[in-house]
Amino acid sequence: MTSTILFVDDEPDLEALVLQKFRKQIRDGEVTLLFAHDGVEALASLEQHPHVDMVVSDINMPRMDGLSLLQKLQEAEDRKSTIIVSAYGDMSNIRTAMNRGAFDFLTKPIDFTDLEATIDKTIRHVEMLREARRRQAEAERAHASLSRYFSPQIASRLAAAGEGDGMDVHWRDVAVIFTDIASFTTLVETAKPDVLGTLLNEYVSGMTDVVFAHEGTVAKIIGDAIQILFNAPGDQPDYATRAIACAHALDEWAEAFRERWKSKGVNFGTTRIGVHAGPALVGNFGGRRFFDYTAYGDTINTAARLEAANKFLGTRICVSAAVAEGAKAFCGRPVGDLLLRGRSEPLRAFEPLSEATAPKMTQYLQAFAKLEAGDASAMPAFAALVGLHADDPLAGFHLKRLLNGAKGIRMQLE
Repeated sequence: MTSTILFVDDEPDLEALVLQKFRKQIRDGEVTLLFAHDGVEALASLEQHPHVDMVVSDINMPRMDGLSLLQKLQEAEDRKSTIIVSAYGDMSNIRTAMNRGAFDFLTKPIDFTDLEATIDKTIRHVEMLREARRRQAEAERAHASLSRYFSPQIASRLAAAGEGDGMDVHWRDVAVIFTDIASFTTLVETAKPDVLGTLLNEYVSGMTDVVFAHEGTVAKIIGDAIQILFNAPGDQPDYATRAIACAHALDEWAEAFRERWKSKGVNFGTTRIGVHAGPALVGNFGGRRFFDYTAYGDTINTAARLEAANKFLGTRICVSAAVAEGAKAFCGRPVGDLLLRGRSEPLRAFEPLSEATAPKMTQYLQAFAKLEAGDASAMPAFAALVGLHADDPLAGFHLKRLLNGAKGIRMQLE
């Protein structure tokens, strides 16, 4: 790589001497030399040649001396490594120059062997700075890219380690959250474009902030649907607990968002959430040209089916037993054994509850136990529950099933 050096000196013979001394390096393309006769001319030259790597400057010059030039160079955004040349024994100026940020100094008359060695040392320093800036720029670009998917903490860690860290496709145990908005297609068809754009951008930004607050990974955003991963790309031993907590927080935020827009006359649908845990193929599926960190497999499909199950159950959150059993201090109630589309075996599902809604769980669990046992008293038990809690959609769902002749807790959902 060619290094560009600017010599600043008002001595008329210096340019010829320097060109003679460095003729081989110039011929071999190792260095390019520029010359100025004072600080004013040097600053003008730097404007025309911003790629200059280093400056060698005398102190005593007309119009602008070397110390004033040095101060200007240190105030610039792109600081130039500077060697100051001073009269032999002029320690006062040398001390001032070093205090103002000079990289090194030489004394007059110039020993060209010493000059060459000092320039070589400075060039190595410049190359180290250039490499450090390059790495910083790469890290900043990587962080900007990764921040679209990961929480700030995870993005910073991945950017520091390199985007390839944990990005290759591999099998991994994960917790998956799927979210979707009820009746969103109708909203798209009826809302004005500017309202829809503002609405959806605010919604996605808010939901993403909630995910990042729980250190989750946003794997996909497709329209109004969001796919979220835990325990990927980094290890999160408590990933099931995180997923449940995140699902509650997403539900709370989405409900507040819906009410806020309802007060503005916009009928925004309920956000439905499905959560499952298990093995999945995780990694960058974008090939060489694109970055598409996501996950595939039955675990992912099941989470999506659980999200859709809320439509039939009347719930907003539906989670699998795999997540409920893996979460610490899980609070929730069983939904039943769901025969989801694409699965041959039933899956036990739960509706997670916050502590605020937990008191009504005892009566529900008693009614559910009767339903599971095939007890004929299950119907009046659910009827009594609905009578006390008319706003309980899951209890109403089971009562309706029983009234339509269904039995047990196994149910087919399309």
